[in-house]
Amino acid sequence: MERRSFLYHSCAAAAGASFSLKGMPLNTAPQRSFLDALSFNGNPENRVLVLIELNGGNDGINTFIPLDQYRNLSKFRRNLLIPERNVLRLQGTQVNGLHPAMTPFQKMYNDGLVSVVQNVGYPEQDYSHFRSADIWMSASDADVNIENGWAGRYLEQRYPGFPTGYPSDANPDPLAIQLGAVMSLALVGSQWPMGMAITDPKAYYEFVNSVVEPAPDGPFGDELEYIRLVTQQAQQYFKSVKGAADKGRNQSTLYPPDEKNYLADQLKIVAQLIKGGLKTPIYICTLHGFDTHSEQINPSGNPLEGNHAELLQMLSEAIFAFQDDLKLMGIDDRVVGMTFSEFGRTIGSNGSFGTDHGAAAPLFVFGKAVNPGIIGKNPQVPTDLGESDDLPMENDFRAIYATILKDWFGLEQPESILGQKFPILPIFKSISTPTRDLQTAESFDLNLRPNPFRESSTISLQTNGGQISVRLLDGLGKVVQTVVEGYYPAGTHQFVLQRQNLPMGQYYCQVNVNGTIGVRKIVAM
Repeated sequence: MERRSFLYHSCAAAAGASFSLKGMPLNTAPQRSFLDALSFNGNPENRVLVLIELNGGNDGINTFIPLDQYRNLSKFRRNLLIPERNVLRLQGTQVNGLHPAMTPFQKMYNDGLVSVVQNVGYPEQDYSHFRSADIWMSASDADVNIENGWAGRYLEQRYPGFPTGYPSDANPDPLAIQLGAVMSLALVGSQWPMGMAITDPKAYYEFVNSVVEPAPDGPFGDELEYIRLVTQQAQQYFKSVKGAADKGRNQSTLYPPDEKNYLADQLKIVAQLIKGGLKTPIYICTLHGFDTHSEQINPSGNPLEGNHAELLQMLSEAIFAFQDDLKLMGIDDRVVGMTFSEFGRTIGSNGSFGTDHGAAAPLFVFGKAVNPGIIGKNPQVPTDLGESDDLPMENDFRAIYATILKDWFGLEQPESILGQKFPILPIFKSISTPTRDLQTAESFDLNLRPNPFRESSTISLQTNGGQISVRLLDGLGKVVQTVVEGYYPAGTHQFVLQRQNLPMGQYYCQVNVNGTIGVRKIVAM
């Protein structure tokens, strides 16, 4: 075959399908910039969402530990429950703690960089890995099959007509990048994949360093090597990725050594590309190994060691280094991350030092832009337990998606993507939904009078008692006044919010009771 003919047919195929470069399946889906659509409260820089999949079904009970449920938990998972004395304690709550392998993440939580959403799942839980993952990726009901993803539909709505006219000099960047796995269903639109996949961080570095994969011996070896080189050099898409990689330089010294923590390797690439100027708004990373039917803990019986502890240590170290990198780069105000898993695990342990497929589990959203604390109540462990009992859902995972779409990406009607309305949760400091109200009314009652106010407003708070803080935030989520902070007994308490030198405008009263956060709008006249 002549080289010209070979190139013609190969490039024509590549224009509509994925191809491989040094083991990296790449989909040619460069898109326009999110410069206007994803502005950060008028800041022209783009917002970025980093999704971290904990593949296999993470055991939420041993990750974000409900300390007030220890009596019953000790009955049903005595061979793997973390001893209470070893649980990492968290500021602002007496009833939750972290797995002892998550010390870096504990620091992030105590520094106000983590929002925890409790008991996340969906109705009519499916216990198949593949089906449940599809439900999470597509945002479908459990009894409905959708062949495209929630993020893909969102990106498709933002960019009608894709891929016609892409890439261009003005819009050279990919819309989404998947690291650590083949293209996720979450990034698939109704007709086209909306991003690119890099399955191997080592291959990524070879690519951005202009290493061309040697072609195999054979009649078409020279042509194959040539097409790889031409594709790498000619595609505007690759130019934008390589250009960002060349410009971006990681700043943090906290990353583990290369190839010692696969998630950290992925997040290091994400930080490099963001710093390098890539306008990609969505990244997906993956950490495998959470299907802990056996040897979740060390078979010797030490619950502090084993597969789950190693995974949570990797997760914690990787996110901590990534957040440190973003801060040192000066871009941590426009990047947030979220962990998710296709389901949780059973309440009780099995006979193999593990747990089986369950339902709901906690979910972490992290970054400078989140409201720190806990959304929702601790799961309730019954006194009597069936062999396969698990935790019921409190928060539908699609409510988190709706919140991200509305409060982070500024989409006015998330239901246009999700197919139905879901509540908006108080995850982000930057509150784009003025009507959003207290999310956990059962935990405490809150009233502000007068509202609007001129000189002062009285905050009435009825609670079961505990650690309480009341803060006033401006429209950007910045704390402008701490009204009260300390321990208060059960009952109704009144605190006075003084106007002081506050200018006229809209503010938000953020109440934290034992880690549960509620927000109400208040107006200074």
